[in-house]
Amino acid sequence: MMDVVLIDAGGANIGSVRYAFERLGATVRFSADASEIASADRVVLPGVGAAAAGMARLRELGLVDCVRALRQPLLGVCLGMQLLFESSEEGAVETLGLLPGRVRKLTPSPALRVPHMGWNSLETLRDDALLAGIDSGASAYFVHSYAAPVTDDTLAACTHGAGFAAVVRRGNRMGAQFHPERSAAVGARLLENFLKVPA
Repeated sequence: MMDVVLIDAGGANIGSVRYAFERLGATVRFSADASEIASADRVVLPGVGAAAAGMARLRELGLVDCVRALRQPLLGVCLGMQLLFESSEEGAVETLGLLPGRVRKLTPSPALRVPHMGWNSLETLRDDALLAGIDSGASAYFVHSYAAPVTDDTLAACTHGAGFAAVVRRGNRMGAQFHPERSAAVGARLLENFLKVPA
């Protein structure tokens, strides 16, 4: 049975992410212990809130170097995905630096609300095992005000005014800007694919 550790760095969505994995048959634990995180089959960095607070919490727990050193599959969810990048405009903070790029605020307009909240469609840019069974145009559920740029590491993009990265991957470092635990069959399939990624 797959052993999944969710990094317990706060965030209101952490319980629902756990249940989403448990429905897929995984054994899931919360942990803020570096040795426990480092020995897991799969690691998930969830997150809701602000980048500066998220990084401050990881530093407070002594987990920044631990996360940077992970070699097993790592999935960042929502803010957790944004923290995988080099920096964020949100609080002008340096983040984990596992993926190149700077997270920037979505630009509001009279016709465009920020935060971006609700269902939106994914545009597949690159075939990858993480997106197996998820068609281009499938919908996922988003809640965010900041977004990562579309780069060579972007597997799927989304548009809210401008385009942004919705699913990313560089080797064993992966991320979903949307909430898989709130994205019905699409979210469940992404998590299932993550569990199947070869370590």
